[in-house]
Amino acid sequence: MIGVLGFVGLWTLGRWRGWGARWLVLAAIWWGFLMVVHLPSQMEHPFARVVGGDFQGWAVFGLLGVGVLGYREVLRAVHRRKAPEPVAVPPSGTFREAELDRYARHIILREIGGPGQKRLKAARVLVVGAGGLGSPVLLYLAAAGVGVIGVIDDDVVEGSNLQRQVIHTDGRIGMPKVFSAEVAMRALNPFIEVRPYHRRLTEEIAVDLVRDYDLVLDGTDDFDTRYLVNRACVAAGVPLISGAITQWEGQVSLFDPAKGGPCYACVFPVKPAPGLVPTCSEAGVAAPLPGVIGAVMAMEAVKRITGAGEGLAGRLMIHDALHMETRVIGVKQRADCEVCGGRHDTVSTSDKT
Repeated sequence: MIGVLGFVGLWTLGRWRGWGARWLVLAAIWWGFLMVVHLPSQMEHPFARVVGGDFQGWAVFGLLGVGVLGYREVLRAVHRRKAPEPVAVPPSGTFREAELDRYARHIILREIGGPGQKRLKAARVLVVGAGGLGSPVLLYLAAAGVGVIGVIDDDVVEGSNLQRQVIHTDGRIGMPKVFSAEVAMRALNPFIEVRPYHRRLTEEIAVDLVRDYDLVLDGTDDFDTRYLVNRACVAAGVPLISGAITQWEGQVSLFDPAKGGPCYACVFPVKPAPGLVPTCSEAGVAAPLPGVIGAVMAMEAVKRITGAGEGLAGRLMIHDALHMETRVIGVKQRADCEVCGGRHDTVSTSDKT
């Protein structure tokens, strides 16, 4: 049939001449010609017998062709989205050229340098909570190049979160927070590994989970979870950076009893009575406050991993955003601590503004 041979000839010529998609334009013109000569409203066209077929047959042929081409383009679009250009994986501990450019401002810092950035790349950090404090913590740890970041939270994104939980967006309302955070972190830095755990941290899994990491940051807003995280960190011998906020005030400390410092229970041995320390949902919180305290937590993590400067181990920073005052009080282990069994029971204080 000459009509079909016409399509075959156009495709062959297009491949030979390297026309790309231009042969489709010629094929469409040829198909239009076939449809015209077979119009049922006209007398039999002299070319109709030559090319063969009939109006209905060529109409079906055209629809099938459009369907096949459309399906091919859909597959191409899916493959482009799901199969990005492969990136050569460098040897362990080394950086791609794009990473060197990304972390250049860290590398030129004397206190971090190349060795410090390598330690960040090799670090594994667990963040408990992907809410107000977890949001800036996760973003800054990802931006800093922490190699493996785990995040555990059983909550989903709600509209009321967006006033302060800057890692989430309006378009991700209803999505589990850990997956929303994963989207943002991967978009910010494709060179890191994100491990989301969409579940509640429980006594049964806490210690085993913490043991997989070098450092834990706790940004939760309930005391039961804070004490649980502390017990798990003490049992696993993993340092803990703990932050808390309410209304206009926040606090941060680094707890590492394995190196002679206090644990969270040394400083806060008794859980406050219900209602004495309201949560953010009960008492409110100024929108930028989680960013301030969360950034301090992330800074402490970077310093701890790289060995830069002096951290908050054995010290508790208290920030009053309403009056813009910051105090740092020294804290020590408690000999009667039920969690870490500290050998010291004194607490020293020294204010810094």
